[in-house]
Amino acid sequence: MLAAAALGLCGFSGAARAELWGYVDGAGVAHFADKPVDSRYAPVLRQRDSDTFRVPGKATASASLLTWLEFAPEVKAMQPVLREAERVTGVDAELLKAIITVESGYRGDLVSPRGAVGLMQVTPVTGDRYATKAEAQARPVEQRLRDPKHNIMIGARMLADLSRRFGGVDVALAAWNAGEGNVRRAGGKIPDFDETRAHVHMVLELYWALLQQRQQGLANQMKMVRTDG
Repeated sequence: MLAAAALGLCGFSGAARAELWGYVDGAGVAHFADKPVDSRYAPVLRQRDSDTFRVPGKATASASLLTWLEFAPEVKAMQPVLREAERVTGVDAELLKAIITVESGYRGDLVSPRGAVGLMQVTPVTGDRYATKAEAQARPVEQRLRDPKHNIMIGARMLADLSRRFGGVDVALAAWNAGEGNVRRAGGKIPDFDETRAHVHMVLELYWALLQQRQQGLANQMKMVRTDG
């Protein structure tokens, strides 16, 4: 799929200026601090001269969060929608799942102070930009974005578009968080904003763990076929 291929080709551009720690709790809410407040916090961003800087996509997300994502009813209910969005747009369902977890914790009624709506925290401007003509004419944008299926499809279309235009999922996620203008001003790389770098890291870390789960599941379903006589 589009995102999985991009993840293998794209590195985490540059390093952060400040140290940042964080974790995602069992409800999918991301928490950040400039120091480890308690044992749940792990390094998200390190100083430039640190040898222990963590590369996104190479760490394992917490077992408790992965367990919650596997069994929570609200998560399981969206799985067919995620697979459909993957089929239509080419964006991995696991990447969409990771974004939803970090953005909203699967709270479909969430509205941010900046007006982003729903599971993938899509703004009305983006909702109109990536809607089909028929979708735009059917319902007002705020109402459409409160529909989980539509919200996910709009987010998937946006991420597919950003990945194609910026050449990789890491920079696409940065554009998702910081805005396309900031990415262009950074020369097509991840802007040097702690919040954006933390967001990219958290999504890619969880995406990597979910991909590993998917591959293990496929392997568990494999059967040996005898070919002799």
